[in-house]
Amino acid sequence: MIVTIMLEIEKATFAAGCFWKVESEFCQIKGVISTQVGYSGGYTINPTYEEVCKDVTGHAESVLIEFDPNIVSYDALLEIFWSIHDPTTLNRQGLDIGSQYRSIVFYHNNEQKSKALKYMEKLEKSGKLRSKIVTEILPKNIFYRAEEYHQKYFHKRGIVKCTSEK
Repeated sequence: MIVTIMLEIEKATFAAGCFWKVESEFCQIKGVISTQVGYSGGYTINPTYEEVCKDVTGHAESVLIEFDPNIVSYDALLEIFWSIHDPTTLNRQGLDIGSQYRSIVFYHNNEQKSKALKYMEKLEKSGKLRSKIVTEILPKNIFYRAEEYHQKYFHKRGIVKCTSEK
């Protein structure tokens, strides 16, 4: 007897500063099947890291996440996204400055858009933040995978243990 198991896989894409840190946060989450770092939200075709770092491509350093919604919900991923960076700083996260470090939720469908907007509104009204949220909520854009040496950067250096090594 052959039993086929079908995984339900969804995607989420976030930009929240340096993609190494963002990926390291998500790759440790149970239910996250894979993560990839790359560039999204810009106008240059096939941008390189050097071009993106010069802040001339319009792209943000982003993380594309494949996840099993039966194990981890999109809402849970949103909660992590909002907690790992400062959504009130425009084009900056900590010492990293430039539009490539801006905060963005790239939604893959209308349900994700609605959830992201509701979460942002709830956070804005909570009074937990000192300033107004500047995070963009945008439809998913072409995702350009970053160069291989950027993939699982902290995992490869033994700093974090990813649940998936895809």
